[in-house]
Parts: sequence; structure tokens; C-alpha cells
Amino acid sequence: MGSARLYAAVAAGGFRRYATYRAATAAGVFTNTVFGLILVYTYLALWDERPHLGGYDQAQAVTFVWLGQALYATLAIQGGGFETDLMERIRTGDIAIDLYRPADLQAWWLANDLGRAVFQLLGRGVIPFMFGVLCFPTALPGDPGTWLAFLVALVLAMIVSFGIRFLVALSGFWLLDGTGALQVLMVTGIFCSGMTLPLNVFPGALGEAVRALPWAAQLQMPADVLMGEAEPLPVFAFQAAWAVALLAAGRLMQSAATRRVVVQGG
Repeated sequence: MGSARLYAAVAAGGFRRYATYRAATAAGVFTNTVFGLILVYTYLALWDERPHLGGYDQAQAVTFVWLGQALYATLAIQGGGFETDLMERIRTGDIAIDLYRPADLQAWWLANDLGRAVFQLLGRGVIPFMFGVLCFPTALPGDPGTWLAFLVALVLAMIVSFGIRFLVALSGFWLLDGTGALQVLMVTGIFCSGMTLPLNVFPGALGEAVRALPWAAQLQMPADVLMGEAEPLPVFAFQAAWAVALLAAGRLMQSAATRRVVVQGG
């Protein structure tokens, strides 16, 4: 119970931290809305030429766009979450303080990132999504069960996102500069998650490959659950399998790093 209260407090702290940046949140809402409009009209033109591309109709394609804008910051698809802070703490040597805390390093940062994600969903994601729903025809479910399944898929997507970024952050134990790793995270996030185009649009072997990667668990699968294009249980199984695999890999990498800590600049 004590550990549960600790990590709940860490999550609440992550939520409050991002809630203090009101101007940045407002700017993010505006940016996501503008990019949503650009993508929507691009998708509408594309779907005019290729109706039912990837198995979606136009309303589903529009829904996918606005859901992507709602989850862009929530899932830190191109980075921008805890990973930058953790890499900086590794670089400066402040990570030594984190390792002395009576708390698990991975669980601490997971709780922190979940708090951040919840705020970004409520503070930055809801308004662009509602704008899209009110201004464009969308394909949203009417039954509460589908919405509940979507929320479960979203929580699993948050954990998968954390798992990917935790591995990237831990690379700072071996790299002199984590800029390259963060840039790789940005590119893979935007391409492999479906933010550029839905993954079911990708043809052949390329499509099969990207749909098997963990990034598919972030946007593509929750979107398909919400729009009734995928059964929830197989989606949950896919997401949970990647979540377990990534967290286990992070645990092994953390263990290897803390056995041989090299403090740079501290």
C-alpha cells in the first residue's frame, strides 16, 4: 500500500507539473488543431481519389486524423516526455540520486509519465478532437462498451509508449550525447505509429512489418478499436505482449546500466 501511494503521488506530480504550463498547453491545442485541419483536407483529397483506401471510408479517415492529434502529445509519439529529463540526469550524474531513492527507477518514471499523459490527453487532446467531431463527419461509436474498450487500449498504448522511450533514455548510459537517439525516436514515432498515414494503407511486406512493430499499439490499434475495425481482445493481447516485452527489456537494460554507471560531467 505504501508503494502504491508513492507512485500515485509521483503520477499526480507529473500531472501537476505539466498543468502549470498553461501557455504551452494553449499553444499545443492551437497547433494540433491547425495540423489536424491540414491533415483532414489532405486525407479528404486522397480518399476522393482512392475511396476506401486501407479499408477506411472518409469519415473513418477523418476520425483517424483527429484521434491522432488528440494522442500526439498524450503518447509523446515524437518524444517530448520524460526521456529528455532522464537522459539529462544521466549526463549530469544526477541519476545517482534517483538510484538512491527507496523506489524503483523504472516504476518511478512510469508513474511520472502516466501523470503527464493523462494531463496531455485532457488538457491538450480533448479540444482538437471535439473541434474535429463538431466540424467534420466522423465515425464514432454509440455504445459505451466500445468506448470502454478504447480506454483500455489507450492505457496499454501509454505503457507501450513509455517502454519505447525508457529504452531510448537508458541509452544515455552508453552514449556521450543522446541527440541522435532522440532524433531516431522522432522519425520512427511519426512513421511507424500511423501519424503520417494509417498503417493499414501501407502495402505488402512493408505494411505487415510496421503493423507488427510496437508503434502500431500506440495509435493504429486504439483507433481501430474505437471505429469498430478490430476486435478488442486481440488488440489488448498485442499491446500487452509488447508492453511486457518492452518493460522487461528496460529492466534488463537498467540492470546492466546500474552495474556499470559512468557519470558524465558530474
